[in-house]
Amino acid sequence: MGAVTTDADDERVERLPKQDRSRATRQRLLEAAVACLAERGWAGSTVSVVAERAGVSRGAAQHHFPTREDLFTAAVEYVAEERSTAIRELFPQGTAAADRPAVISALVDLYTGPLFRAALHLWVAASNEEQLRPRVTELEARVGRETHRIAVELLAADESRPGVRETVQGLLDMARGLGLANLLTDDTGRRDRVIAQWSEILDREIRG
Repeated sequence: MGAVTTDADDERVERLPKQDRSRATRQRLLEAAVACLAERGWAGSTVSVVAERAGVSRGAAQHHFPTREDLFTAAVEYVAEERSTAIRELFPQGTAAADRPAVISALVDLYTGPLFRAALHLWVAASNEEQLRPRVTELEARVGRETHRIAVELLAADESRPGVRETVQGLLDMARGLGLANLLTDDTGRRDRVIAQWSEILDREIRG
């Protein structure tokens, strides 16, 4: 993600129909924005920096995203949707109780890596930028609802039963905390033990 584009990449884009070229340029900008935000933080991620990384002009970037806030909220949303799609593709037929540890591990993985790092920078920026805060708040609420819905579906959790909804949400809150811990050190060993424990808790709650 966010790799420097090559002349061959540019030639392939130029050969596409106009609408497809526009879509390809937009995607390159979104991926470059996420990479910049993860690596440089909010202060170091300007539209010009992102445009250069994506291999497009600043004018082309502003054509797709008139403001910096437009660009970065769209970027994090784009990759969040990509990750949601990826997790669904891991379990195309849903899951069974025996697969819950794998589902929990995949959900936890949503909160590690460049996407989570980029989202974290966006949250910090939103806490200080009045113009950005409503956009990020709305985005996070939407992403949170979708992630919860996917978790319920993959875990085959019956939220009509008391306590099940809260247990699933607790899992996602815990996953976010594990993602924060992983930013500083490789937390794989402890994370694996926590995932195993949560699998047992969820099995008890879902089975009743």
